[in-house]
Amino acid sequence: MNIDAADSLPTWRLWGEERTPGAVFTVYLKKVRYHSPNKSVSEQEDNISHLEWETVRVRLVKAATLVKLVECLASDEGELETTYVNIFLATYRSFSTASQVLGLLLDRYKLLANDSDEVELPDFLRQQHVKTLILALHVWLDTYPEDFVDPPKFPALQRLDEFCKENVPESELAIRVRHRLEKLLQDVGERSARVPTAVPVDNGDTVHEVVVDATKVTDLSEYKFPNINEVHFAEQLTCMDMDLFTRLVPHQCLGSVWARRGEKPGAVGGLAGGAAGSVLATVNQFNAVSLRVISTTLKQSLPDRTLIISTWIKIAQELRVLKNFSSLKAIVSGLQSNPIHRLKRSWAGLDKDTYQLFSELARIFSEENNQFAQRELLMREGTAKFANTVGTNDRQLQKAIQRQLNQSGTISHGTIPYLGTFLTDLTMIDTAIPDYVGEEKLINFDKRRKEFEILAQIKLLQSAANGYSFKLDRKFEEWFNAIPVLDDKEAYDLSCQLEPHVPSNTLSSVESAKSKKRQGHKKNDSVASTNSGSSSSSFYLPTSHETSWRSSRGLSPSPLSSKSSSTSSLVSLDVSLGSTATSGSNAKLQQSIDSASTTMEPEFYVIKVTTDCQGHAKDGQVMYKSIMLSNNDRTHQVVRQAMLKLGLEGRPEDYTFAQVLAHKELLLPNDANVFYAVNTAHDLNFIVRRAKKL
Repeated sequence: MNIDAADSLPTWRLWGEERTPGAVFTVYLKKVRYHSPNKSVSEQEDNISHLEWETVRVRLVKAATLVKLVECLASDEGELETTYVNIFLATYRSFSTASQVLGLLLDRYKLLANDSDEVELPDFLRQQHVKTLILALHVWLDTYPEDFVDPPKFPALQRLDEFCKENVPESELAIRVRHRLEKLLQDVGERSARVPTAVPVDNGDTVHEVVVDATKVTDLSEYKFPNINEVHFAEQLTCMDMDLFTRLVPHQCLGSVWARRGEKPGAVGGLAGGAAGSVLATVNQFNAVSLRVISTTLKQSLPDRTLIISTWIKIAQELRVLKNFSSLKAIVSGLQSNPIHRLKRSWAGLDKDTYQLFSELARIFSEENNQFAQRELLMREGTAKFANTVGTNDRQLQKAIQRQLNQSGTISHGTIPYLGTFLTDLTMIDTAIPDYVGEEKLINFDKRRKEFEILAQIKLLQSAANGYSFKLDRKFEEWFNAIPVLDDKEAYDLSCQLEPHVPSNTLSSVESAKSKKRQGHKKNDSVASTNSGSSSSSFYLPTSHETSWRSSRGLSPSPLSSKSSSTSSLVSLDVSLGSTATSGSNAKLQQSIDSASTTMEPEFYVIKVTTDCQGHAKDGQVMYKSIMLSNNDRTHQVVRQAMLKLGLEGRPEDYTFAQVLAHKELLLPNDANVFYAVNTAHDLNFIVRRAKKL
């Protein structure tokens, strides 16, 4: 084979599917390169043309029963499938529990170790499989120790300890499990001994006795907003966010787990705070920042109110330099909320550079092209030492980043992402892709691979977040938490008192001109615009209006409305959440979202693709596959997705892509934006054909 020609071929080629009892595998042919055995090492180093090629067969689990998924932790040769194990352990909570998986693992071990007739394997392979299962238990204990922390009795760890005593009594696994169990039981006993005696109070509630040392009361007079160091403020918010983000449990972000966030502690993994305690902690911190942006702004008179807005923008600028996109997004959301956004006189008082800076910061979180700007930033700066990416028109941010590079170019920073983007992606995957496939209702493991790709991004950014070296200022933390906040109704009512609704022609000509010039920014789509003054940054919420909008255009229902109501009503970072929010204001919020949805454009379609290439029709029937189409997908990108779904080989340029209409086809150009080019008055059915050679 010509090596240059071989280099141009794809490394992986889809071969087909293979079915076994309880499982379906996708089979690929992988091209690998090896040195010719009849050449010496020196000859091979001098002449790379001696490299030759071979093709190996690779099976990936596409769907399977839970029992089969556990069996596949070891390959046919008995080796640990590292990538598969990582995906399985990161996502199994979507379709099983720790207790079920542990039981199946231990049962599998006993079958292999006891030479059961149910498993037909040679002795040497049995032994290899047994070793691999023990290794898988090691990986599980190391990677997800929280799965075995269910106080006060720790049943999963107790069960594993009993297994080790019976089967591998003096092994490394047995010693680790025993020591960990003893340590956890000891900690529980010590905590129980330290619990102070409860004393009753007049209202009948029970509280723990608290003794306050008057000598340790903190003096917070040095902190007074807006007379505060913006750099220190940004660093302290970053300290808080870093602590929460590094302790985030990535699998709690899964759509199916996040949807169960209201469950009692111990429901999943035994973690305090319910099924998604670490995610909710991050959400609460995001809300805390946004609520304080709103309350500090509204509680000032006009000149000071403009100064407050300006100060928050400067803090946001410092957060951008520190690559803390979580608190940056929280501040932008707070400033774009209805109670603040509508204060035209306050915004008109900003100087040109400050307003330009705010516009540049807001563009980072634009919803255009599936939040392309934010995703591009994370891709470029996620593991970089410092911020170094700005748009060509972002003159104010260019100055800020250059100033930071000049002053502290040797200091490296971590990265803290806006978690809402990942939560949205995982929720879309959870709602758009079925959990089970086929008549056998096999667990859709391809879906878990897609989820794992996003969880892996979160874990990578968690490692990067450790790059910060700030120390938490306890005085600042206490002062920040003590800032009073308003619920959504209070905030909007106060905003209307400060600047009542007036026709624009009643403003002075100078103020009107300044207002139009300065108020040209649009509210970020992630902030719901409501008449009740809601200030929320939320997931896309499908409603009955949106469903009828899609139906009138011949579209299938939104994937986000295909699940239960507990999932479809999911709100991620809603700054109106909290104990102060009233049911009346929440009802008004939902009503206003419903009314706004009638003009809301969807962010993606689920389309169906087929092909007329030989071998893809079954019994004369046209076979369609579903893929997701986002609002920035070009024709060649969609064709590539379709090729993977349909098992087509070659390059996207080798095919044409057309929408199937009632009596004709709509052929799309190679570089068209498919989302906007499609005819939504017809079914979203498309066909991929081989392009005719000229």
